[in-house]
Amino acid sequence: MTWLYVVVGAMAGAPLRYLTDRAVQSRTRSDLPWGTFTVNVAGSLVLGLLTGAAAAGVAGPGAQALLGTGLCGALTTYSTFSYETLRLAGSGALGYAAANVLVSTAAGLGAAFAGAALAGAVWP
Repeated sequence: MTWLYVVVGAMAGAPLRYLTDRAVQSRTRSDLPWGTFTVNVAGSLVLGLLTGAAAAGVAGPGAQALLGTGLCGALTTYSTFSYETLRLAGSGALGYAAANVLVSTAAGLGAAFAGAALAGAVWP
């Protein structure tokens, strides 16, 4: 039954990723992949919050499968992040490629820690 939670979460996460990416990219008019950055940071925040909720005993295995593996797994995208970084580097924008790696990694980790901290504050 857990697989069904994953499927349902992914059914929401994948279109949410696509729509968010398109909406953000259409507003930035930049070669930088702000859409991918946005979904990855948002997914990291949600996953951090879910991890903190699970540690507090508030989120069970079903919620973890639905929101963590399903929603966040389909919302976030390491492959697109990698592709876009390689595309930047290949076009000669090495500084942007390096900044994309550093800022995305730092922001994703920061968002995950912030989500876990928020969960700890809400569910001590």
